[in-house]
Amino acid sequence: MIYHYKGIDAQTGKEVKGKLTVSSKTEAVEELKRKGLYLSELIEKKESILTKDLNLTIGKPVKNQDFVVFCRQLATLLNAGTPIVDSIRLLSDQVSSKVFRKTLNELYRDIRSGTAFSEACQKFPKIFDKVFINMVIAGETSGDLERVMDRLAIFYEKEYKIRGKVKSAMMYPVVVSIVSIIVVIILLTKVLPSLLNNLLSVGGKIPLPTKIVMALSNFFIEKWFLCLLIVLLFVLLYLAAKRSPKGQYMLDLLKLKIPVFGILNQKQIIARISRTMASQFASSVPVLQILKMSAEVSGNLVFSRVLDQSRESLRGGSSLSHPLSQSWVFPKLVSHMVAVGEETGQLDMMLEKVADFYEEEVEQMTSRLSAVLEPLMIAIVGGIVGLIVLAAMLPMFSIYQNI
Repeated sequence: MIYHYKGIDAQTGKEVKGKLTVSSKTEAVEELKRKGLYLSELIEKKESILTKDLNLTIGKPVKNQDFVVFCRQLATLLNAGTPIVDSIRLLSDQVSSKVFRKTLNELYRDIRSGTAFSEACQKFPKIFDKVFINMVIAGETSGDLERVMDRLAIFYEKEYKIRGKVKSAMMYPVVVSIVSIIVVIILLTKVLPSLLNNLLSVGGKIPLPTKIVMALSNFFIEKWFLCLLIVLLFVLLYLAAKRSPKGQYMLDLLKLKIPVFGILNQKQIIARISRTMASQFASSVPVLQILKMSAEVSGNLVFSRVLDQSRESLRGGSSLSHPLSQSWVFPKLVSHMVAVGEETGQLDMMLEKVADFYEEEVEQMTSRLSAVLEPLMIAIVGGIVGLIVLAAMLPMFSIYQNI
């Protein structure tokens, strides 16, 4: 329920107005007293389409940077000896996102009623993922929740940084390709027909390149629906493939086999898996659970199957590194570092070094790609547009020769 309130701030003496979302009037009064307000008015307002916060969010409801800041601030408060329930209440007053503030308020109410922090977080899977939940459970069990929150902040910070680098590297060619297709279609369907009709009405021989371009122009004008059908067919095939495990496996395999970008995708996934495993090993999460979680966060069925094989290998009393060494998706460096970690009992440290190495590799590769792709894409687009313009200009040269 929403309560609109008026009151006097005990410290400044100024009048304060606002609204509060709580479950009862008693809870609203207690909450405002904790904030140091002397209430003069408290009115309940029923939620409507115009007043309630709609959780119609696209993608993640909480920004990545906000979530990292939340983890760091929670770790700081816990390190200072602040109880978890008071820490959540303090942080709920500071976050800017309405969705996140509402979530933290609900967490506060659940924890105050006796629910464990990890159990309360499980009600919001879009905000708190499985990695977060598992590490918090481990932190609650070991009594070291503040250190776990520090590790989570580092984990998400590095994960978002690498993911952003890869997205930016892949976004440029995609955007330029879409713009190029739009420009070519406009040239072929709008500009070129009127220009060629004017030139050819004067007379002159039609060169072969011009005939090819004219045929493409007529196809786009008269058979445009076939292009839409072809695009729609590819979209339907893609969606159908994603719904079946075999089809999804083939798509994930294709992502790893694409020249240049496949290698970049492979390195990013290895960095993500290594960072996830290192963080959870350091937080004393059970190893079989770590492998299951790493398979889920990999986002690629090819990697997931190898990690599932490693889990079965461990259950059978074998080593973790053996299945990794037998698969082409994990380079020899990874399996060797894991084997050394198993032998020395420092698996979390070895996995962290693997994660650092591949994160650095991804950063360097994205920087090189950005430097190479920009002039390359400009040259390709310029070449395509240049060929179309040349095909349009060739009849003009033929007309001048006949004069």
